[in-house]
Amino acid sequence: MGKKWFSRLLLLVTAVCILLPAALLLVWSVTGRWPWPRLTPETYTLRTLRELLFGSTSLLRLLGSSVALAGTTAVLSTAVAVLTARATELYRFPGRSLARFCGLLPLLIPGTVFAIGVHLVFLRLGLADTVAGVLLVHLVTALPYAIAILTDVTAAVGANLEEQAAVLGAGPLAAFRWATLPRLVPGILSSLSMAFTLSYSQYFSTLIVGGGRVRTLAMVLVPYIQSGDRPLASAYAAVFTGSALLVFALFEWAIHRLERRGEL
Repeated sequence: MGKKWFSRLLLLVTAVCILLPAALLLVWSVTGRWPWPRLTPETYTLRTLRELLFGSTSLLRLLGSSVALAGTTAVLSTAVAVLTARATELYRFPGRSLARFCGLLPLLIPGTVFAIGVHLVFLRLGLADTVAGVLLVHLVTALPYAIAILTDVTAAVGANLEEQAAVLGAGPLAAFRWATLPRLVPGILSSLSMAFTLSYSQYFSTLIVGGGRVRTLAMVLVPYIQSGDRPLASAYAAVFTGSALLVFALFEWAIHRLERRGEL
């Protein structure tokens, strides 16, 4: 009984820690003036809503470009991570340890140093100030995390089920599709979520490599935070958080739908 009450209390505290900052964001987004030490705003305003809906920066375009870029990064990095994890965990070949190390190598390089260095290379290749260049940088940033997640999951799943399916006459693709893929789904979902979050929140690398021409929600949010415009920064932060949560909910819905249809 004591453990049950402790679990409920811990869940309640966790919910408050998550929901309270979100509620404060929503309040700040419509606050006109909130001087210390008042517990509630002194005045309210719709300036932030007008800026979001009718400002010079199109919110829908920002959301579309941000979600498309982060979604592409998540899908590509997860696909590469699945192949990399299967190669390093299920097969024996010369240089396997080196391949594992190279998969995690981007984690050893500071993001600022990497963005500046790769920008110089992209200037020569014609990839600077382009969506393709930003996508490549986001991929390099997200890949180590996706590989780390899927390497552990692949090692736990192993190849026994695929071998049994092959004995029963299934081809390599069919064996992977029906024997292994359903058990990789939790890791794939985690990889997609991690890669999406990393890409969606990238500011400095997008600014350097994109040259200000590739606009994302993070590119607009961070300057407002730095300028001290707390209501507008809160409004953009609420949109940023809400849109990311919506994408995660769509991931979950798609996976559960496939599971109910028996395709996973």
